[in-house]
Amino acid sequence: MENRTARLTILIDPIKKQIFEEICAQQDLTSSQVIRKLMRQYISEHAGSRELPEWLAGPVAKVENRS
Repeated sequence: MENRTARLTILIDPIKKQIFEEICAQQDLTSSQVIRKLMRQYISEHAGSRELPEWLAGPVAKVENRS
């Protein structure tokens, strides 16, 4: 499973942050949950020939294979 000990700091404008957090809250998600999901999708789509751990490649790959 994921090791959630690393920190990533990003700078975005305050209005964009507020809107993003409001949308996340409406979906009963934290902004961190959404960012992690987006990162997993991005990694899966752009990993190329890199070997990914099963916990990272598995769920996203299953969703992509449905189409």
